[in-house]
Amino acid sequence: MHPQLTSTRRPAVLTAAWRRCSVTRMTLVVSAVAATALVVGAPARADGWTFWRGPDQRGVSGETGLVSSWSPEGENLAWKADFVGRSTPVVVDGRVCAIGRYGEKQTVEQLERVACFDAESGDLLWDDRYSIYHTTVAFNRAGWASPAADPATGYVYTHGAAGQLNAYDAQGNVVWSYFLPEFNGRASGYGGRTQTPLIEGDLLIIGFVNAGWGDQAAPRHRYFAFDKRTGEVVWVSTPGGFPKDMNTQGGPVVADIGGRRMLISGNADGWIYAMDVATGELIWKFQLSKRGINVTPVVSDGRVYISHSEENLDTPDMGRVVAINGTGKGDVTKTHEIWRINQIQAGFPSPALHEGKLYVVDNSANLHRIDVSTGDVEWTYSIGTVGKASPVLADGKIYAAETNGRFHILEPGDEGATSRDMEELSVPEGRYAELYGSPAIAYGRVFLASEGGLYAIGKKGESLDIPATKKETGPAKPVAGSPATLQVVPADVLTAPGGKVAFRVRAIDDKGRLVKTPKGMWSLEGLAGKVQGGDLLADREVQFQTGAVVFKSGDLTAKARVRVVGGLPWKEDFESMEIGATPSTWIGAKGKFKVTELDGARVLVQPPREQGLQRSFTYMGPPDWTDYTIQVDGRGTLAKRRRPDIGVIAAGYTLDLQGNAQKLQIRSWAAELRMAKEVEFEWEMDAWYTLKLSVNRDGDKAIVRGKAWKVGDPEPEAWTLTVEDPFPVPGGGPGLIGYAPAEVYYDNLKVWVNEQ
Repeated sequence: MHPQLTSTRRPAVLTAAWRRCSVTRMTLVVSAVAATALVVGAPARADGWTFWRGPDQRGVSGETGLVSSWSPEGENLAWKADFVGRSTPVVVDGRVCAIGRYGEKQTVEQLERVACFDAESGDLLWDDRYSIYHTTVAFNRAGWASPAADPATGYVYTHGAAGQLNAYDAQGNVVWSYFLPEFNGRASGYGGRTQTPLIEGDLLIIGFVNAGWGDQAAPRHRYFAFDKRTGEVVWVSTPGGFPKDMNTQGGPVVADIGGRRMLISGNADGWIYAMDVATGELIWKFQLSKRGINVTPVVSDGRVYISHSEENLDTPDMGRVVAINGTGKGDVTKTHEIWRINQIQAGFPSPALHEGKLYVVDNSANLHRIDVSTGDVEWTYSIGTVGKASPVLADGKIYAAETNGRFHILEPGDEGATSRDMEELSVPEGRYAELYGSPAIAYGRVFLASEGGLYAIGKKGESLDIPATKKETGPAKPVAGSPATLQVVPADVLTAPGGKVAFRVRAIDDKGRLVKTPKGMWSLEGLAGKVQGGDLLADREVQFQTGAVVFKSGDLTAKARVRVVGGLPWKEDFESMEIGATPSTWIGAKGKFKVTELDGARVLVQPPREQGLQRSFTYMGPPDWTDYTIQVDGRGTLAKRRRPDIGVIAAGYTLDLQGNAQKLQIRSWAAELRMAKEVEFEWEMDAWYTLKLSVNRDGDKAIVRGKAWKVGDPEPEAWTLTVEDPFPVPGGGPGLIGYAPAEVYYDNLKVWVNEQ
């Protein structure tokens, strides 16, 4: 349809229908979801460190022969790499992979970085650097979430600070990629807290707060399961209510409890949820805090251990550590608490669990050892002043980082902990190097990412014993059994009018195992088009629509969400829309933007919000478009002395007409303004102005142009602002963004492809 629309790093499953108008067969290699129980005894030596909390998801390694002391200057330092990180690296197939940042403050080269190093030598194997955009997260908080690795495929997965979800192969090629804000409406927390993904069987699972479209329009902390090989959405779970915090970092773990494989996670609404890992079905819930949960739980013998540092529900104090019986169903808040410890404010570090002892670091960097059978605190040891990193146990030692650059090696005992080593890491300018991540332990070494570098702690020159990883031999066959749940995959799709999408059905039994798909009937719900044998052909004449593809077999029904967005050019004056309506295909619009009547015409209004932030955005199209122009008429109003901002978005860039500042600005990243340019621009309230933003890719750079003028005046021939970005955003959908302490109105929206 529009071959001149180009993309650089986006997945073909999202873009082929617009570029080729041909059949897009979405393939998916299927294997049964793993149903192996967590080991509850001493951890075995693993093939690596593929999850940030270790191979058993409890902050424990079975490695032996680890050093008890080292020095950043050389003693027992196998190697050091030039890398700025703030999370836990992963180790897989002899590679150490980390996510962090690259560049300097107040320069155009401020990038997020994913890199892999040879675990033995420290040699750089591959390096991916990309621009951060559409976020209020600051540069020093890039790389917040830890990577996840999959030994079966060798893939490494990262969740960037702005919402880039990438899958890399062993050579560093991007296998698939999603920009979650534009596709799912993922919220970008202003504080930078970002959730770490988890690999379970065929699935990559990640939780985050989103406000998308349709039944995902309301803001909730949801859990998304993607096929780890293709990036297709397999299921989405919405277990809880309105998020108390839009800015959380808590992540899930997986455990067998009562014969059921569960995904267990703290949520932004203050609850702990257990879900069926194969389907996302809610099993039980436990209310822990008045605010969001930032801690990842640990599980053993059917017990779930987790903490927080916010207000408690039933006592006036702050913070709590709890043990929960994980065998319940429904709301178990009042029935399944085993023990609690109040006034331990451990809201950021996640606990470690080893040999019946729970190791908890609180926000003030006190390490507590707790007997899991009684909930008694056996001893407390101070590791500094600020606790953000989670402890790790291995080889009879505790490895614990403190934010102000201190890294401890401790030996735990019955009466307390004994220090074996404490090093203070620094950056070249002399101040301490921030330490937020935990160490990763594998191949007899301790790998630690910090602001001052990536360290491999172990004996120099020692050849590593790197076990050969067992690779996949092919998709597993369904086991015998009767289905209890059906899933239509992909479960969430964006396509074009006339686009073809191939769906298939996964059948899951009551034990979470893949079984043979039964015969059934396909149908459409709310969609114009045809479906036959799982192949959807969207109606070519209907440019914008939402609905579902449905599969029914007996009493079982499954649906996949479908959003259809037409190709360019677009024109929308809102006259044909109902008062109070929101365009159904727009992401993040419901509750923030709606049609109203103004001066006898229908327009779009962004009203002030009763609570929360007044800056809102909506995305309208595929998240990989570039080389196009967006134009809209905007009108601001005055609320006392507060003036709004009116903005348009194109291909990852924003043109913002700022009310209080009386400026016109081009930017890609609100928190850093790395490539931003602005000029003084006086404009009046209660008057209409046209905003026009155009983006072109020119080789390895982007040319971004913007202008604004009062409606009724001639359009200026020259662009008001022109910016050349040498580190271009890969693309993005058209959108609106406004700061609305008072009403903001939009009308006469137009989007078209640039002339080549």
